[in-house]
Amino acid sequence: MSDIAAILFDKDGTLFDFDATWGAWARGVTFDLAGGDVTLAGRLAQVLGYDLAAGRFERHSPVIAGTVAEVAELIAPHLPGQSVSALVRDLDAAACRAPQVAAVNLERCLGGLRGAGLRLGVATNDSESSARAQLEREGICDFFDFIAGYDSGFGGKPAPGQLLAFAAHLGVAPARVAMVGDSLHDMAAARAAGMRAVAVLTGPATAEVLAPAADVVLPTIDGLAGWLSGR
Repeated sequence: MSDIAAILFDKDGTLFDFDATWGAWARGVTFDLAGGDVTLAGRLAQVLGYDLAAGRFERHSPVIAGTVAEVAELIAPHLPGQSVSALVRDLDAAACRAPQVAAVNLERCLGGLRGAGLRLGVATNDSESSARAQLEREGICDFFDFIAGYDSGFGGKPAPGQLLAFAAHLGVAPARVAMVGDSLHDMAAARAAGMRAVAVLTGPATAEVLAPAADVVLPTIDGLAGWLSGR
């Protein structure tokens, strides 16, 4: 029987396919921020590590694992007259409108894990409000006992604050929690919190990048049930 009592999920690239969700959406947001100025849009895309032609983020993009505030700070110098706080507000609002593309059948996957007695949570470097809005829209919010964003008072990943808050909220030892994510930030947070580090390949990072930092690498979160049963 598995010694894991709870699972904490990253959101983008884990519950939702990263490129399918954010690739095309980001192009529109980049041009909106640039006010239609093609040259400025190109500069913003370069700063964000976004390939305008391909419609996807580069693997090194700071957007992949960064917080909304960090992204706003990166682009603010290129948008005179716009404050970081205003950009955070605009980016959060735009994120709430993003059409989410589930990485798997989330109702079936999450329902199966809950049915097996596991407690579930979400820890994202997006804002808590946008995360809740997206999860509600997908009809999966009720599967989670805990949802935290970078602005929920626990910090953002790769620091372990969100993860430790989840364990404390449930009254479960960190060693009995698995952190599931698609980035090295997720894996680093898991290690810092003393949790199992489970990587999935529905984000930009490859297995070769994630494997040295993870306890296991799975194609998608659908592999969690099998991994747990084999422990």
